[in-house]
Amino acid sequence: MQDPVHLQWVVAGGAFALAFVFGAVAQKTHFCAMGSVSDIVAFGDWRRMRMWLLAIAVAVSGVTLLQYAGWLVPAKTIYATPQVPWLSHIVGGLLFGCGMTLASGCASKNLVRAGAGNLKAWVVLLVLGIAGYMTLKGLFALPRVYGLDTLKLDVGASVSTLPAIITAHGGAAFIAQALPWVAAAAIAIFVFANASFRGSPGAIAGGVLIGLVVVGGWYVSSHLGYIAEDPATLEERFVATNSGRPESFSFVSPVAYTLELLMLWSDQSRIVTFGIASAFGVAAGAFAMAAATRQLRWESFADAADVRRHMLGGVLMGFGGVTALGCTIGQGLTGLSMLALGSLITFLSIIAGCAATLKLQMWWLEREA
Repeated sequence: MQDPVHLQWVVAGGAFALAFVFGAVAQKTHFCAMGSVSDIVAFGDWRRMRMWLLAIAVAVSGVTLLQYAGWLVPAKTIYATPQVPWLSHIVGGLLFGCGMTLASGCASKNLVRAGAGNLKAWVVLLVLGIAGYMTLKGLFALPRVYGLDTLKLDVGASVSTLPAIITAHGGAAFIAQALPWVAAAAIAIFVFANASFRGSPGAIAGGVLIGLVVVGGWYVSSHLGYIAEDPATLEERFVATNSGRPESFSFVSPVAYTLELLMLWSDQSRIVTFGIASAFGVAAGAFAMAAATRQLRWESFADAADVRRHMLGGVLMGFGGVTALGCTIGQGLTGLSMLALGSLITFLSIIAGCAATLKLQMWWLEREA
């Protein structure tokens, strides 16, 4: 019989190890959603976005294999519910995109920067965690639960993944089965169509490794941490996840739960979950890479306006990330890896919010020049 206590540490340890790789790779390759959008808006440079898209292609392929093996069931995750809270995805995504621009990076990027010694990132993470927890269970939860989340789209399928929606609405089964492979191949073709990217082995390796980390996260929580019949409840259980469901990487709610654990450490009911371990792992991996490459350095705020901007960004990311059920990683990679409709809506909204904020900042700078 599987021991839940033992599995808890298997899941937490696996999450930490995978997140360590994520942090090290992100630190080395400057893997960053906000940076990718910024490069496109300011310079028309798609290289970092191509690395992000390559990670999506790898994640989609890997998760499809996990589903074929029976190790991941989309219906059991938070991303593929048959009713999609579309307004929450849009509003949360837009606010998160705006917030990550003001805060110089998304939740995962700030974990990476914090590990490398950036004091601004520590402040952002503290504010993000508080705002995220308030959105999960506190004051900010009221407009989310009683407002935004009440508007849902019934996709008419058992799960809200694109293959399932196609099948439910009369599409041929072979089309639905082929869609993940076609999508991954199309993304890969676009990515490698650029000669400059083909000549960037570091970016290619970064995209592949980040995609594999997301797949590994699903494998750890959905397969290694799965108990078909929990001795205490006689029901199936996914051990050491905050949602009680299969999880892979996402970094807004986990930062909030990390603060909760640190504040309630003596409460024996609190444990190190997949998400909490992953938050520590990213920072540790970034620290190790920064130390190895002699890039560790303290960085702080330039002035009071810089503090206000980053704190506002943290609040917007905390509220937006929880409301949208994920961040750039949680929805833009983890959710998209199973082609969930809500994840696609959120990811596009995050990009739109980021691009609009960047353009507004550029306009403001030109106006003051």
